[in-house]
Amino acid sequence: MHLSVMPEEALSLLSVRSDGTYLDATAGLGGHTRLIAERLTSGLVIANDRDPLSLEMARRNTLEWSDRIQFIHGPFDRLREGLATLEVTRVDGLLADLGVSRYQLTAPERGFSFMAEGPLDMRMDQTTGKTAADLVNHTDEKTLADLIHRFGEERRSRNVARAIVRARPIRSTQHLADVVLRAVHRTGRLHPATKTFMALRMAVNDEPKQLERLLDIAPGLLKSGGRLVVISFMSFDDRQVKEKFRELGKSGAATVLTKHPLQPGDEEIARNPASRSAKLRALEMN
Repeated sequence: MHLSVMPEEALSLLSVRSDGTYLDATAGLGGHTRLIAERLTSGLVIANDRDPLSLEMARRNTLEWSDRIQFIHGPFDRLREGLATLEVTRVDGLLADLGVSRYQLTAPERGFSFMAEGPLDMRMDQTTGKTAADLVNHTDEKTLADLIHRFGEERRSRNVARAIVRARPIRSTQHLADVVLRAVHRTGRLHPATKTFMALRMAVNDEPKQLERLLDIAPGLLKSGGRLVVISFMSFDDRQVKEKFRELGKSGAATVLTKHPLQPGDEEIARNPASRSAKLRALEMN
């Protein structure tokens, strides 16, 4: 079963009106989209995702509310174009849950996880772009080490990159995990390949630049009084959100509603362990 992260906090801070227009920029399997749609009468929620397979599942999961949901497909840097196809220029609220969905992580053919043997893909949209296999097999050692260090915050990135280059060609998710394990060994509960896999996923999907683009265009997509709610799971992402919110607050363009990020309570973490690292920040446009 798909569980939306911090649903009560997110919906409360979005301040959903029954006749409003809302954008779920990361619809995933449709959890938050459904929660917004349930609160609408004459309003509209626009569900966007860059993963077309996730969008198809979101459609099926929200059939009961299909009269108040429209779907668009694309990364953050194509949001404006997607909204334009619906003749929407501004919305009353924008929600972005930056987590990877359980479906993506548990489907071996997607290549996001080393928990099962699969191709080294990691693309959110499998119809376009380079795969993680392209990245690990054709990127020079220094560049590979730098991106693993920057995106994965892996202090042993040089050892990892050296081992990857020596083991080429890397053939699968488990092959890569084994290479990393032999290079740096296990020192705690976290599998040594976790940070490398996270870094590669971020690089393959250009996640930092996409998030930067979302934060740049979001103020222009929101009406006066419109709310922006972002849920992040990695310190890298949360820093980006925090800095942009601080900038908008200082300029007077927006009022930051969360002095400190909200985090899930013990009850939610017990029910949905994947939520434990979530941080929610929100602002309102002036």
